[in-house]
Amino acid sequence: MEIWVNPACSKCRSAVKLLDEAGADYTVRRYLEDPPDAGELRAVLDRLGLEPWDITRTQEAVAGELGIAGWPREPAERERWIAALAAHPRLIQRPIITADDGSASVARNEDAVRDAIVRGR
Repeated sequence: MEIWVNPACSKCRSAVKLLDEAGADYTVRRYLEDPPDAGELRAVLDRLGLEPWDITRTQEAVAGELGIAGWPREPAERERWIAALAAHPRLIQRPIITADDGSASVARNEDAVRDAIVRGR
């Protein structure tokens, strides 16, 4: 299991604490320091069953600079969104947990983290 975190994020710290309390076997990826490339993002999106606009933090300053709020949310624009996430990892929703069973989740609450723990065993 792997968890993508920003250590400054309280939801990320809470998720890591839950993983530790459960004795989960996982690795931490500080995705701002080690950003995923476009291929990794595509793979995680497939595992999540989501589109890039579903995991984009539109309130970030860089989102405003890019004008993301006005970008179309349609298949023809998917690669544009993925490129933006790869170039500006701060835009990626967090934390994301990828489980060993091939699934993934945006683990912003305890239930999502606990579900990932079960899937990761």
